Amino acid sequence: QVQLVESGGGLVQAGGSLRLSCAASRRTFSNYAVGWFRQAPGKGREFVAAMWWSGSRTDYADSVKGRFTISRDNAKNTVYLQMNSLKPEDTAVYYCATAPVLVRSLGEYDYWGRGTQVTVSS
Repeated sequence: QVQLVESGGGLVQAGGSLRLSCAASRRTFSNYAVGWFRQAPGKGREFVAAMWWSGSRTDYADSVKGRFTISRDNAKNTVYLQMNSLKPEDTAVYYCATAPVLVRSLGEYDYWGRGTQVTVSS
């Protein structure tokens, strides 16, 4: 059983930055894609960013491209989401998840964390 634990969320003013972490236990990220998703109140869960375990490929939603960066620390078995120039519309619960392929489709992701709240005030 894989466990994913997100951390790093919080309250920040518009224009500020946060770094989210996704730590995996009982499995390494080798040969998996790790994705970040978010869900705002009253909305569906949406793709934010994903990275293949080697770091060779990344993908970003248009809404975050140029502001968010996904990265990894293999030694710590942790994936990060650096979020800069945050906007109020980035407010959501952020989740990390793993999949055997690098895709945007939620259905391909098999293990999920419980999420971390990000709130951006205007």
